[in-house]
Amino acid sequence: MPDDAGTSGAAAEDAWRRFEDVVDELVGSPGVTPPRGGSGFGRSALRWEKKIFAMLVRGRLVVKLPAGRVDALVGAGEGVHFDANKGTPMKEWLSLDPESGLPWLPLAREALEFAQAGR
Repeated sequence: MPDDAGTSGAAAEDAWRRFEDVVDELVGSPGVTPPRGGSGFGRSALRWEKKIFAMLVRGRLVVKLPAGRVDALVGAGEGVHFDANKGTPMKEWLSLDPESGLPWLPLAREALEFAQAGR
């Protein structure tokens, strides 16, 4: 199971199912590889040509988007800047609030497009 420490049973199961749906939809896209499992950072990550663009961390969808887009989503209360436990929030990474009503697949597709744009 992915990085879901800190979430309770039912919430973690729901998040994992939602993320599996995203993985199932995007893995057929050229250059996209599924999570590789194991341990360590990125074990639950979707990658495009080895670049992480979406992952499940502690029961939350985390996506890489342009900094302005992340700022707008954070400002709208949809999530927070992702912090990879280094004490510094990352400007191009959004950790989506589990209570957000935003659908995960469009955000993951947006993150894939951002990765493909080479930024």
